[in-house]
Amino acid sequence: MLFWVIAAILTLGASLAVLLPLAGGTKGASSAGEHDLEVYRDQLSELDRDVARGLIQPAEAEEARAEIGRRILRLGAAGQSGPAARRSSMATRLVATAAVLAVPLVSWGLYIKLGSPDLPSQPLTERLAKNPADSSVDELVARAEAHLAANPSDGRGWDVLAPVYLRLQRYSDAVSAYRNAIRLDGDSAARQAGLGEAIANAAGGIVSAEAQAAFESALKQDPANAKASFYLAMGLAQEGRTGEATAAWQKMLAALPPDSPWRGAVEQALADTASKSAAAGAPANGPDAQAVDAAQQMSPQDRQAMIETMVASLDEKLKQNPRDVEGWMRLIRSYAVLGKADQARDALGRAIATFGAGSEEAKKFTAFAATLGLAATE
Repeated sequence: MLFWVIAAILTLGASLAVLLPLAGGTKGASSAGEHDLEVYRDQLSELDRDVARGLIQPAEAEEARAEIGRRILRLGAAGQSGPAARRSSMATRLVATAAVLAVPLVSWGLYIKLGSPDLPSQPLTERLAKNPADSSVDELVARAEAHLAANPSDGRGWDVLAPVYLRLQRYSDAVSAYRNAIRLDGDSAARQAGLGEAIANAAGGIVSAEAQAAFESALKQDPANAKASFYLAMGLAQEGRTGEATAAWQKMLAALPPDSPWRGAVEQALADTASKSAAAGAPANGPDAQAVDAAQQMSPQDRQAMIETMVASLDEKLKQNPRDVEGWMRLIRSYAVLGKADQARDALGRAIATFGAGSEEAKKFTAFAATLGLAATE
């Protein structure tokens, strides 16, 4: 009932604010015409007094009377047209009044038909207290967050909330939740794999060194962990080691059960890698078996020289085709892995300069470099 009383008062106030100026329009116009006529009459009386006292010549007085008379005639003509104007103004005011009154009536009718005026208020505390089965995802997350704010040492709570954050794409919150769960309830393959996935997604899908360490820790505890294996192969592909990435995904695909949800992701990754390799003019499966055997038989010094030659070749290709976003990221990571921080920063600076400091690509390069412990140079 209180709702309807308040609504009626507000509607009445709004309607009066519009109707009162409409009602007073004609009175104002009429009083203005009468005032002008009274002024002209006073001017004529004043003119007669000035002539009687000899303050103005008769000829000048006649001219003044004629001008005042013309003004009175114009005022009279306006007065004669006034009824028609008033009728038009009255019609306009009636239409405006009907419109003003129709708006609240129509809106009230629609609200009674479509709205829920009798629905009780739902404060947050009451919504969090209701049955979880009747709660939305946001309400359940809010309930969990409220619980953890009061009980920050509840490792089980962080363990439950972390994958929810991940599905909601709240990656930074997921990273914090996984770390709290590991700190409070101990290490596990699932938690490390989830942590790595959250770190990688927070970095825009880049498998950084920190994410790689989490995935490797997961595989040590569970060699069959599909998530860790998939992301580690993705990291190889991002480094430009497409042959090794392809081999890892193929090995993973052969070991996955037919109903595994990871089969689709692996098959798509293999197809994307093959497509990119074909577009670049390289064999889809990377180096052949002889090349791999030769690399394995090299001394560490020779293998290092071969890697540096490949990185230098990539650097040269980027000078010819500087718009290759993934190529720049592979180059930056390669220099960082080789321990050449100065050259990695130089590559980062060149990549940012190519696309512009304010571009989305530059922001992606900067975020990626930060995961490697690098910062853009001046």
